[in-house]
Amino acid sequence: MPATEPYTVELTPHVHAYVQPDGGWCLNNAGFVSDGASTLLVDTAATERRARALRDALLATGAPLPRTVVNTHHHGDHTYGNGLFLPEAVVVGHESCRSELLAAGRQLHLIWPRTDFGDIRITAPTVTYDDRLTVHVGDIEVRLIHPGGVAHTTGDTVVHLPRQGIVFTGDLVFQGGTPFVPMGSLSGSLRALGVLRSLGAETVVPGHGPITDPSAYDMTERYLRFVAELAEEGHTKGRTPLETAQAADLGAFAELRESERLVANLHRAYAELDALPEGSPLDPVAVFADMAAMNGGVPVACHA
Repeated sequence: MPATEPYTVELTPHVHAYVQPDGGWCLNNAGFVSDGASTLLVDTAATERRARALRDALLATGAPLPRTVVNTHHHGDHTYGNGLFLPEAVVVGHESCRSELLAAGRQLHLIWPRTDFGDIRITAPTVTYDDRLTVHVGDIEVRLIHPGGVAHTTGDTVVHLPRQGIVFTGDLVFQGGTPFVPMGSLSGSLRALGVLRSLGAETVVPGHGPITDPSAYDMTERYLRFVAELAEEGHTKGRTPLETAQAADLGAFAELRESERLVANLHRAYAELDALPEGSPLDPVAVFADMAAMNGGVPVACHA
C-alpha cells in the first residue's frame, strides 16, 4: 500500500532523502547530508508543522541540526520552513533565488489563504552564488549547480553529490506529477535536462514524488515537447491556452498528477512563442483561474 506519511530513505551512508507523499501541490521532497558532526539540509517544507516533522526526522537519524540549508528554488513549499533552522544554519541559494523569494514573500498564503501554514518567517538565502558553488560536509563533496539559465524558475539549484552518484533536482523533475514551468521557461527546462544528464548520477531525488533514476529525465522531456507541440498548433490557430488545453488528448500523460498544470505550461509556451523573455512574469490570477477551469471549476488545493 502506498505510503501517505512522510518517510526518510537512506540513499548511501550519510545521505538521506525525505519524501512527502504523494508529491502533489505543496508536498515537496527534501534531503540531508551528514557526517555526524555537521549537516547540510536540502530544502525545507510548506508549513511549520511539516518543517518540524522534517527536523524531527533528521534528528532521529542521529544527525545534528544543519549548519547549512540549501534552497533548490524560491517556491514556498521548498523554503517556508527555512526559519525553523535558524540561527544554527546559514541559508544558501542562487542569487536569483534570494531576490525571487524576497519579492514573492508569503506567496503560498496568497494562493491558499485557508491553509494553516503556522508560524512562517520568510527567510531568504544569506549566502548566494552565481554559477557553481562547492560545499563540504566532512569529506563529502556537495556541488551546487545553476542549470545555466531560466528553467523551473530563474534561480534553480541542482544539488549533486558526485562520489555518491546522487542528485537532488528540485522541481526540474516531478516524478509521477505534471511538470510545472509557468514561472520559468519551457525551453530552459529542456536545456536543464541536458545539465542533469551530464552529471551521470544514478539516484535521482525529484522535487516531488518518489525517488527515481535518470529515466525521469526522458519522461519530463517527452512531456515538455508535447506541450511545445500543442502550443505551436494552438497559437497558430489563434486559440487561447485554455482552449488548447481543453481540446488536448493527454494520452500517456493523463496518468500524471495535477494534469491541470497543462494550461499553466501552455501560458508559458505561448509567451515564448510571442518572444517574451524566459522567466518574464505571467499573470498569476489568469494562470490559476485557467487551472481551476481545467479542474472542473475547483481551484487547485494545497495538500500540506
